[in-house]
Amino acid sequence: MAGFALWKERRLRPGADTSRKGRVDAPIAELLELLNGSERYCSTSSCSGRLLLLGGSDQTEGQKQNCPWLFVTHQKCRTEDVVAGLQKAQDNAVFKFEPFVLHVQCREVQDAQLLHSVAINSGFRNSGITIGKKGKIMMAVRSTHCLEVPLCHQGSVLVSEEYIDYLVQVANRKMEENQRRIERFHASLRSLIDSTAPIEEPGGETVKAAVVYTRRRRRGAAERQQRHREPTAPSDGEGDLGFLMGPT
Repeated sequence: MAGFALWKERRLRPGADTSRKGRVDAPIAELLELLNGSERYCSTSSCSGRLLLLGGSDQTEGQKQNCPWLFVTHQKCRTEDVVAGLQKAQDNAVFKFEPFVLHVQCREVQDAQLLHSVAINSGFRNSGITIGKKGKIMMAVRSTHCLEVPLCHQGSVLVSEEYIDYLVQVANRKMEENQRRIERFHASLRSLIDSTAPIEEPGGETVKAAVVYTRRRRRGAAERQQRHREPTAPSDGEGDLGFLMGPT
């Protein structure tokens, strides 16, 4: 575990952030401080969620890093903000909502499992765990309520301002839901970290996290068994679903 601690120390040094912005987004700064304050986790990349107007001739996943941002905000936006951004477009432009995303390196698989449960129960249903060939354990917090709409092609705006106004309303509602999910995740993460504070046995073995995870897994299995016996309304995402290894 010393290797993880050393890597984390280097990763969190001032100036180590190589993102375009060079710092974490303000809406999730406290969340990341809480996460990185735990000896079990280290954030590697994050975005609190954003609305942006992406310009350029190619907005594919592999090329969008080189596309100009005509407008971007991590809060709700106004129709006039998007319209003003469109006036800067020289070729194509796409209006997007991208939800909160967080990538975390975890010390142990057990730690990733616990964080995955928190993410799923907070509404981030596309979350998952990956383990690299060298044993690197990564946990990705993701959701699927995205939005991507082309507004301009070869310099010509494709839609009316009325339609842009409608898109902005839809995107702002998604941003509000995004913030609610972040708040649930933050609160649940605080509970997780408090409940998994290390407890040393006389032989030096840390056991608290294993006990917590075992209880949650058993409770989740019991609830699933009960749902099979007594059909209920579809889940609203608030219940404890137990541990899931991949996207749902």
